[in-house]
Amino acid sequence: MKRAICLLSGGMDSTTLAYVAKDMGYDIVALHFTYGQRTEEKERACARTIARNLEALDFVEIGLEHFKKIGASSLTDESIPVVEYAGEEEDIPSTYVPFRNANLLAIATSLAEVRRAEAIFIGVQTGDYPGYPDCRPEFIEAFQRAIDLGTAADPRITLMTPFVRMSKVDIVRTGLGLGVPYEETWSCYQNNDRACGVCSSCHYRREAFRELGMEDPIDYEV
Repeated sequence: MKRAICLLSGGMDSTTLAYVAKDMGYDIVALHFTYGQRTEEKERACARTIARNLEALDFVEIGLEHFKKIGASSLTDESIPVVEYAGEEEDIPSTYVPFRNANLLAIATSLAEVRRAEAIFIGVQTGDYPGYPDCRPEFIEAFQRAIDLGTAADPRITLMTPFVRMSKVDIVRTGLGLGVPYEETWSCYQNNDRACGVCSSCHYRREAFRELGMEDPIDYEV
């Protein structure tokens, strides 16, 4: 069997991606990060549940406390409000964690090299989140080059980003075909119990289900 490191936040995108990886024939090592985000507790619980459902080879949790110390993101600094979705996104959203994906991918690469995984799956997506510079295809291409130059990996490690140009609707449609249990996933930026329903992440998630003529299976405050 092929082996892959799957970055699994417990969110809709990363969960669907893990199911895609499994469907492609990969044995999965689930890699979950905590970094002081507001919904850390809920994300961890969801990620563990999904890893069990997929019979992951391992669930590796790594703390990145430096993100909270660095700050400058409403996900890690509670003095910065999470902006409600209003139809016009900022150039760089307040929820952007500076250079987060580079940090996550660097650790994933180290783990992949040790576990002899031939792929790293990360659910970056630009369709609904154009303001995140570390989700762009150009960034992924550059990081692939860094992996090729900076590792002694055998087999070669390939970054897998099949969702990078897909919309949320495309992602949910894919997941429904694979039987993804979306009731076990979490996307809200603010709450650990009932999703707020007003942050951009909640908005895009609910709209994806609505466009497909379905109700999102999680509970919302509004």
